[in-house]
Amino acid sequence: MCWWPTSRVGERGVSGVGDGGANGGPVPRLADRVPDLAGLELLLAVARLGSLGRAARELGITQPAASGRVRSMERQLGVALLDRSPRGSRLTEPGALVADWARRVVEAAEAFDAGASALRDRRDSRLRVAASLTIAEYLLPGWLIALRSERPGTAVQLLAGNSAEVAERLRAREADLGFVEGLDTPSGLDGVVVAHDRLLLVVAPGHPWARRRAPLSAEEVAGTPLILREEGSGTRQVLEAAYGALAPPLLELSSTTAVKASVVSGAGPAVLSELAVSEELSARRLLEVPLASAPLHRELRAVWPHAHRPAGPARDLLSLTRAH
Repeated sequence: MCWWPTSRVGERGVSGVGDGGANGGPVPRLADRVPDLAGLELLLAVARLGSLGRAARELGITQPAASGRVRSMERQLGVALLDRSPRGSRLTEPGALVADWARRVVEAAEAFDAGASALRDRRDSRLRVAASLTIAEYLLPGWLIALRSERPGTAVQLLAGNSAEVAERLRAREADLGFVEGLDTPSGLDGVVVAHDRLLLVVAPGHPWARRRAPLSAEEVAGTPLILREEGSGTRQVLEAAYGALAPPLLELSSTTAVKASVVSGAGPAVLSELAVSEELSARRLLEVPLASAPLHRELRAVWPHAHRPAGPARDLLSLTRAH
């Protein structure tokens, strides 16, 4: 049996759908012509249960809300969908046909949802973190342990380097989240401060500065060859910003651990993160030399590509860093 909406052929609402806007107005959008999933699910529940009230309870809505939803679909489609009686609700003949179409739409939506869930699961099963060396060695392990308790199925890949290298990895989309130690957020990235750090001038106990009582002036620090990290490290950026041009380095090394080991061996002085030397200071394998200038403080930042806010496990790790 063929049926037509209550509007006659040629009236607006029927001809306007099929004639591509021949009446001069814009073509109605599909979303304006087709009931939403909530309405279609309700219609299928009524067909299965034979009662609008039972269908409403199954879907967790009130019966008045269910009735309003059915009336809205009937106005939208231009046909009566239900016959209501004291014994329950029965689909009309057009309603049964609409319910058959609705079943296919809902099945397609379920397939869409399953596919989207699979994409989320694949995204959430891997996290690529790029971190500057001090953060990678002294802060990130604790954060990742906390993340594992919340997301035990996430595999984490850690890419360690200096702050400039971390920024490059993020701009190249080789990492999902990064951590840097520089003066500010690198260009092309967004970021937020997650921790604070203090830089200390340290020497071995046998160094002449270990017995010095007067604080070192800025000129003395800048004019003395130091054991330094390589260009691009956050520590070196802060040091150069505080003291300007530095004397040629005594040694230039690519990791905090190497710099610290050189200082402990008596090779010379260095400026290092308090995070990195706390154990050596407690054991007096290293000594802090007082500075006449203001303390060297710096902010540690989480960073990510501009306008791409972290999602999934990257978002959770970012939350954990701020909580800890």
